Amino acid sequence: MNHQNLPSAARPVSGRAYILDEDFADGAALVVGGSGAIGQVIAHTFAKAGSGVALTYNRNKEAGEAVAAEIAAGGGKAQAYQLDLTDADAVAATVQAVEQDFGKVHTLVYASGPFMEMAKIADTDPAEWKRIVETDVVGYFNLLHGAIPALRRGRGSIVALTSAGTRRYPPGDILSAGAKASVEMLTKAVAREEGRHGIRANCIGVGWIDAGLGRSILAKPGVSDMMTRFLRGTPLGRLGTSEDIASVAVFLASGAASYVSGNLICVDGAGRV
Repeated sequence: MNHQNLPSAARPVSGRAYILDEDFADGAALVVGGSGAIGQVIAHTFAKAGSGVALTYNRNKEAGEAVAAEIAAGGGKAQAYQLDLTDADAVAATVQAVEQDFGKVHTLVYASGPFMEMAKIADTDPAEWKRIVETDVVGYFNLLHGAIPALRRGRGSIVALTSAGTRRYPPGDILSAGAKASVEMLTKAVAREEGRHGIRANCIGVGWIDAGLGRSILAKPGVSDMMTRFLRGTPLGRLGTSEDIASVAVFLASGAASYVSGNLICVDGAGRV
């Protein structure tokens, strides 16, 4: 591609997408779960697009602060905040702190979620199902409830990472797909209820990504046969990357997607088809 033909305000993001600087000139992208494998890349990609970045971590303070330091070292503005999404008061306080530190929140990215094992319903302990729902579903509700006032003021957007498994369910994935289906419904509700306030809300249906939880599954014994079947059934014939997810997240938050709301874009190599 001849970069000389691009608008002067455009810059490359992750080497592929081009987003106008003015889309993110003021305020911050709040990346919840920014200390995770995919969240880190999303945070860096927003920074490359010219955005300030507020990222949260729950327990992994070292990783969260390292990402903020890396962005700052590259000339960007970033800050890390500790946040437990199950504490609704803490969520509201964190969003308020981000507004004070950055001026406004122009994007909320939900890139968080608990670690889980794959298991069929009959083999899943009810206590584990309760833990997943309280962490992922109740946590996301708390996040939306605490962030919507700030997003109204900033006429911001929401990008929630969910699962391509809500479209083509892989047996044993109920802990992920079941909870993420609720996240999708909550996001659609915001798109319907808050559009009049200028808030857009979309989901990314994440396929099998060679990072984070996806990579941890790959490391387990006996996964090779499952991987062979997966790649055989995926038209693009490969696993996804964190960069694949981050590029779509920045697009959905940008002015290039200004009339896109209430949607789910699956980044799964057409594996759900």
